[in-house]
This record gives sequence, structure tokens and C-alpha cells, in this order.
Amino acid sequence: MTFEIRARLDAHPLARTGVLATPHGEIATPAFVPVGTKATVKAVAPEAIADVGAQAVLANAYHLYLQPGSDIVDEAGGLGKFMNWPGPTFTDSGGFQVLSLGSGFKKVLSEEFSGSPHADGTVAPWKERLADVDDDGVWFRSHLDGSRHRFTPEVSMRIQHELGADVIFAFDELTTLLNSRAYQEEALERTRRWALRCLAAHRALTAEREGKPYQQLFGVVQGAQYEDLRRKAARDLGAMEADGQRFDGFGIGGALEKENLGTIVGWASQELPEDRARHLLGISEPDDFFAAVEAGADTFDCVNPSRVARNAAIYSPDGRFNLTRAQFRRDFNPLVPGCDCYTCTHYSRAYLHHLYKAKEMLFSTLATIHNEHFTVRLVDGIRAAIETGDYADFKEETLGRFYAGKWGRSAGEKQ
Repeated sequence: MTFEIRARLDAHPLARTGVLATPHGEIATPAFVPVGTKATVKAVAPEAIADVGAQAVLANAYHLYLQPGSDIVDEAGGLGKFMNWPGPTFTDSGGFQVLSLGSGFKKVLSEEFSGSPHADGTVAPWKERLADVDDDGVWFRSHLDGSRHRFTPEVSMRIQHELGADVIFAFDELTTLLNSRAYQEEALERTRRWALRCLAAHRALTAEREGKPYQQLFGVVQGAQYEDLRRKAARDLGAMEADGQRFDGFGIGGALEKENLGTIVGWASQELPEDRARHLLGISEPDDFFAAVEAGADTFDCVNPSRVARNAAIYSPDGRFNLTRAQFRRDFNPLVPGCDCYTCTHYSRAYLHHLYKAKEMLFSTLATIHNEHFTVRLVDGIRAAIETGDYADFKEETLGRFYAGKWGRSAGEKQ
């Protein structure tokens, strides 16, 4: 057993705390996993990410395949040694990036995933996405130099074995909320067949690379906004075996409408095996964490805390605020009074405001440290509140303060 459940919530039967065991340490769940896309959390040293309390980091197979090459990471001793991170590591399959970067969807991907209308108020028509994807795999072009590449389930498994992460993900086809129902069904069946191939390739590579630490393979539940497709995908993956190899855990991914996030994650969790971990890909807002934990998610990753930090957006218990405002020029308080992160214990709002205006690189480092610290500790707080029985009060206080606080938006307003 690699995942052990420790505590549950009576009011939310799917919510739980647990421990995910890996060769490089245990992860107490729920847990937020910072994203180090190219084997680095942008602008921040791995030692600083450890200092904020992160238990694991996640890197990206697509990016590391293109640069420097998964063979080089393998030669270095795997992702952890390559980036000097001693703890657990995750790598995603590259499927998201093949769509967003390799298939020309980059400019409209976020719009499609949110289901939001265009700036002029119109909504894009439903459409098929047939180019580049076939039953065997995906052709795509590198966003670096335009060179053509092909990913298949077997290629993704080979890359991720060379990267050597403790948790890896099956190769899946990512769809958007604007793909038609018919295409969602077609893509889901393709993903199911790819999952079987990932299991077989994972078993073979594990045997071939004897002596390497075992890597846990997570299957990815797709199905967009459709309950029957999400439930079917979860049942299929939960029962799936190939020559005795089964999935060690599960990722819940794809297009998720924010307002239905908890409902959709709950559909999957109700169908997935209880004894294996569930990772929700790509969330980082406080209300999303609570909804996802209540729906049964155990771990999370997202680039958002570091991405918005580089644009001067700072998380605080009273909401997110923009440090570029003139009011901070002479504000010598910490970013968040009482915060014990490195940035808040050493530097002032005025200094960081100056760094940003002066375009100094140090700004990104210090702001990212704070935002990652805030996010990691928030999920740590959720875990502790479940275990102490204080979850309802912790949720009410945290969300009430964040969305209606000094810096926050009114409660319930969309991000």
C-alpha cells in the first residue's frame, strides 16, 4: 500500500487526510505541490521551496523532453538529483502542453477552459479538434523551434521513466469545454485505450530499469463537464489492469468549470477506489481547495502562485492585492504582517514595490516565495483542521476573510 487514509469528515464523507508514501519521503495529504515546470519553480531555488513547507514538486515531461532532454536528466540521476530536490517529485505526461503549445491552442486555451465568452460577448461555436491527434498518438510542433515531434503512450512513459519522478501520469487526450459531446466521447475512448498501453509500457519499463526506485503511475480521469463520461472514465481506470499492473493512483484533469469543480471532482471520487490517492491538476484558489478536498481530492498542483507573483499579485488572508499601487511606496510593513515566510520576515512592501518598479529580478524571487508559502500553508491548514475536527470553522473564517477582507473581493465573486 502506498496510500493510507488517516481521518475523515462526517459532514463531507469524501474528504480525508492521508499519507502518500514514495521512495523519497512521505506526503501528508491534502497537500499543495508547487510546479517547477522545467525542473525549477521560476525565480526560486529548490531550497527556498523546501523552506516554505512544500512536500513535493511537479515538473513537466513536455518541456524537459524538449530541453534539456529526458536522457540528460536520467544520466544526472533523475529529476530530484538534477534539480537538487531531495523530496518526492511528480511529472505530468505532457498531454496538456501538446494541446496548448504544440497544437496552436495557446491563445484561446484559457478562454476555452473557462467557458467564458469572447471580449465582444460572443461565444465560440462548438467545434471538432481533429488535427494532430490520431488513435496511436499526437503529432505536435515544438514551441521552441517549430520542429515536429510525436508523443504516444509509450513515448510519454519512456520520457517519464527517464525523468525518474516518484509519481508519473498516463498520457491522455485533453479536450476543451467547447468540443462537442461526440468528440468528448471519442477522445475519452481514445484515452481509455492509451491508459491500457501506458500500464503495459510502465510494467515493461519498470522491469527493464531494474534497480531504479518504483514510480507510481496515476491514470487521468477526463470527461469534461459530463457526469456520465466522468463516472465512466473513473470506473474504467479504477478497474483497469494490464498483465497484473494497475494504476497506483489517479489524476482528475481536463476542462473544469470553476462553479462546478466540486461536483465534477465528486463524480470521479465516488467511482474511484478508496485506497488510492487522487491528484487534482491545476487549481490554487482558496475556495477551489475547500471544494476539491470536500469532493475527495488529496493533492493539487498549479503554476498560479508563482505566475501571479511575477505580476505583483500578492496573496494574503484578506485577499489578493496588487503591490504596484502607489500606496505601498512608503509602506514599510511586511507583505502580510504575522506571516513567517522568508520574504515577510526580512523585507517590506515598500522595498518590493521598488524592486518591481525598477524591474529587478529579485522581486520575482521574493514575491514567489511568499505566494508559494501562502498556498502551501493554506492546504496544510485544511489538513490540520480535518484532523482536529475544526474544519467547518476554519473554512468559514478563511473564506469569509479572503473574499470579503481588506484586499478581497466580495464573497462569491469569481476570480
